[in-house]
Amino acid sequence: MATEATKSVVVPTTSPSPLNVLMVGTGEYTTGFVGGGASGSDKKVGVVGLSLFDLRRRGKVDKLSMVGTNGSKFPAIRQHLDTNISKFYNGLDCSFDSYPANDVKDPGAYKTAIDALKPGDAITIFTPDTTHYPIALYAIERGIHVLITKPAVKTVEHHQALIEAAKKHNVYVYIEHHKRYDPAYADARFKAQKLGDFNYFYSYMSQPKFQLETFKAWAGIDSDISYYLNSHHIDICDSMVSQLGFLPVKVSASAAKGIATSLGCNEATEDTITVMVTWQKKGDPSKIATGVYTASWTAPQKAGVHSNQYFHYMASGGEVRINQAKRGYDVAEDAAGQLVWYNPFYMKYAPDEEGNFSGQTGYGYISFEKFVDGCRAVNSGALKPADLDARGLPTLNNTIATTAILEAGRRSIDENREIKIEISNGIWKLV
Repeated sequence: MATEATKSVVVPTTSPSPLNVLMVGTGEYTTGFVGGGASGSDKKVGVVGLSLFDLRRRGKVDKLSMVGTNGSKFPAIRQHLDTNISKFYNGLDCSFDSYPANDVKDPGAYKTAIDALKPGDAITIFTPDTTHYPIALYAIERGIHVLITKPAVKTVEHHQALIEAAKKHNVYVYIEHHKRYDPAYADARFKAQKLGDFNYFYSYMSQPKFQLETFKAWAGIDSDISYYLNSHHIDICDSMVSQLGFLPVKVSASAAKGIATSLGCNEATEDTITVMVTWQKKGDPSKIATGVYTASWTAPQKAGVHSNQYFHYMASGGEVRINQAKRGYDVAEDAAGQLVWYNPFYMKYAPDEEGNFSGQTGYGYISFEKFVDGCRAVNSGALKPADLDARGLPTLNNTIATTAILEAGRRSIDENREIKIEISNGIWKLV
């Protein structure tokens, strides 16, 4: 283990105590470090690490650690964070303990890192989809709170197994569905409750082709574009309509291919996936709705936005349309050779007047703060994990429909048939 001494102050706080957090995964979303340097996406300094470093500055987080599979990356990651975060944000403390050691490669290093924690500490998981389940289960069984990037897991079976484990060990498991905190999406979810019965939902989300360079190691092998991007809008839709009593009952999906494979991705890699879901109202089977969710990672290289994202929601008494790709803020640079629409509402990287990070109102940051606050409340005895479920947060219990739909979509493509979703005595099953 390589260790750095804490370099700057932790702001004193009253109870509950600050949270110790292990970051599992050292890639783009955690550090902004990809392929030997800063990411070419809109996450050049990452999201997870920066948010937690700032939460430590604010006294909500204490000890931080990070684990990957290749320790030789850590010197360069530390240099990247020092140059692009610490020196940029008024000396923000970016220190952390790291696993494995700088001269070691170890796919199982997450176990050593988790074993160094104590019950009540927490981890964040930003790793390939197939690794979420074993890492989360290992932590839960040791009394560790868990944040998992979306998708939570790839199967309903694993999702339900984690729910049971979390209940047994009394830990908080939270899925990082940050779009719930996008101001426009959050307001739309609220307004939808007054528009009557759900009838139709259509969404689209994409990223440009260059992202496939970042994801080439697992794209089409460990996961697909639907798990990666459709998970956003499927969760938004479910969080809107489940409150109205609607549940998914059957799923069919279709995939387009040919672009990703021409760029050197695995031959199984699909470009665009559309998932169609039939929803039915519990207690009134005559009320049926349709959801259509499309995701692509082969959008044009210079579309001007890193992520196109919009949806149309229609109900019996009204409709909502949101386009969160172009938010009324565009920048033209000769160097870029194009017009670019930025999204500071997700992560605002501009410092405040004192030089400190000032992105605390970004919905990417808020998502992590919600998790940290929930863990601290559980640790102090002020709340139980079930209380956080009741608040409608994106907890493991509150996101099972999304996992069911994503798995059903994958199976629909692979098996070339419609997949039904059945719920009996609280147990979800695909048939």
